[in-house]
Amino acid sequence: MLSGLLDGLLCCLTGRSANVVCPLETSELADGYEFVEVKPGRVLRVRHVVPERPLVEEPRGPGATVSCKRRITLYRNGQMLIENLGERAGRAELSNGQVAGGGGGGGGGGGGEAEPIAGVALDVTDPVPDGAPGVAGGQAEEGDVGGGEAGESKDPKQQQKNQQQQQAPQPQPQGPQQPQGPQQQPQAPQPQPQGPPQPQDPQQQQQQQQDPRFRKRKPKRTVVVDCERKITACKGTHADVALFFLHGVGGSLDIWGSQLDFFSQLGYEVIAPDLAGHGASSAPQIAAAYTFYALAEDMRVLFKRYARKRNVLIGHSYGVSFCTFLAHEYPEQVHKVVMINGGGPTALEPSLCSIFNLPTCVLHCLSPILAWSFLKAGFAQQGSRERQLLKENNAFNVSSFVLRATMSGQYWPEGDEAYHAELVVPVLLVHGMCDKFVPVEEDQRMAEILLLAFLKVLDNGSHMIMMECPEAVNTLLHEFLLWEPDSSSQREPKARPATAKAAPCGGRGPESPEVRPGTARLASTNGNTTRDPR
Repeated sequence: MLSGLLDGLLCCLTGRSANVVCPLETSELADGYEFVEVKPGRVLRVRHVVPERPLVEEPRGPGATVSCKRRITLYRNGQMLIENLGERAGRAELSNGQVAGGGGGGGGGGGGEAEPIAGVALDVTDPVPDGAPGVAGGQAEEGDVGGGEAGESKDPKQQQKNQQQQQAPQPQPQGPQQPQGPQQQPQAPQPQPQGPPQPQDPQQQQQQQQDPRFRKRKPKRTVVVDCERKITACKGTHADVALFFLHGVGGSLDIWGSQLDFFSQLGYEVIAPDLAGHGASSAPQIAAAYTFYALAEDMRVLFKRYARKRNVLIGHSYGVSFCTFLAHEYPEQVHKVVMINGGGPTALEPSLCSIFNLPTCVLHCLSPILAWSFLKAGFAQQGSRERQLLKENNAFNVSSFVLRATMSGQYWPEGDEAYHAELVVPVLLVHGMCDKFVPVEEDQRMAEILLLAFLKVLDNGSHMIMMECPEAVNTLLHEFLLWEPDSSSQREPKARPATAKAAPCGGRGPESPEVRPGTARLASTNGNTTRDPR
């Protein structure tokens, strides 16, 4: 720690950044590691393993075809409405719980196609009709006799007269009032029976439609998703299957060591790159080289280079955003997606009050503290084993300049809820319950927005769950690769797998849950987030 503070002080005095362009030194030049130049002077290290296996051109299982139909409506106030269409489409719900469209119940769905929504009323207070309780012109509130003001005379004769006037629908001519005996007591007001609401006059409805408070809200943009996808099992003996592993901020391809070894031994072709400035990849000296769009373009080049017919994208943390980008850009080539502690379906925007906005030399001085904080937040337990994992797998071992530029470059306004709702690929969400970077509610929201999604929760896992619980994660991933919808549900409008919990670390995961139609909900698309360093 003392040497880090001295280096940071020297860098502040000289005006030069420490460890800016020096990638991590590596001596692993054995088989399986390649260096790919994605742009002139921009070289990425890639681990590419192609095991020897018998050639099988087509998948052996018949699979099933799933019909994906939904309508996504965006309004100018930032709200989004998702309608799952089809014979058994789920209902579309507003954020306040009101049902906005036709369809079935929450999970099973009902008969009939979802009714289209012409618009949504503005959020204004509706006028209260005359005669409503507690307002002028209706029944008197408790404590006021006959609707009178405070201090009014409470004579029994006057009370009886007021009650008779209130009960009469129309005023009737009355003769001179007869004197009443002194023993007559005032009668309590009788509750009026309230029948069913009367149908509204068509002329009144037309006036309300012309009233600006009741005008239908015009959508800003409407996207209709209507396609059919054939989902099949991806086995290691299939030559048309490739697995891509993408890490997040501060990591490297080495964090996937257990997964790469496990799936390559099963016969899968695996590809895992180092992001620019991470691991053994080159580290440019300009901050623009670490924006989301620059890193996503690198992943696009690698995907086009190594892609097969059926590709499975597996991302962790910030790498989930690149998986989403590729799945949206290449829906025909991306067969399945796995998101590990990736967060909610919100647009990326760098935080203005982040510690990573400090100067590079200050971050370099704080690097020992940041590494210790990452150990505390990234692992459920902080022992010698976890420290050894961080050291061996080069997690959070990047220069201060790269860390600052990568965190500041997380700007992706297109990646909002509507962008995620358009995905039509099956998605497995894996979440560590002890994760202090990503709360479980974000992954739950992601499961609600996506069309085809599983959510698996590991009770004893944290943010670096693939390093903490490699056996449990490998089991979940392998089961998801072998999963395919039941052939009897080919006519289902959408097959949404159920949310379930997985076994704790070290145990065998549960069987693949049955698919079910899901519900879509209205939510605000104004929320932005920044992926934490992980």
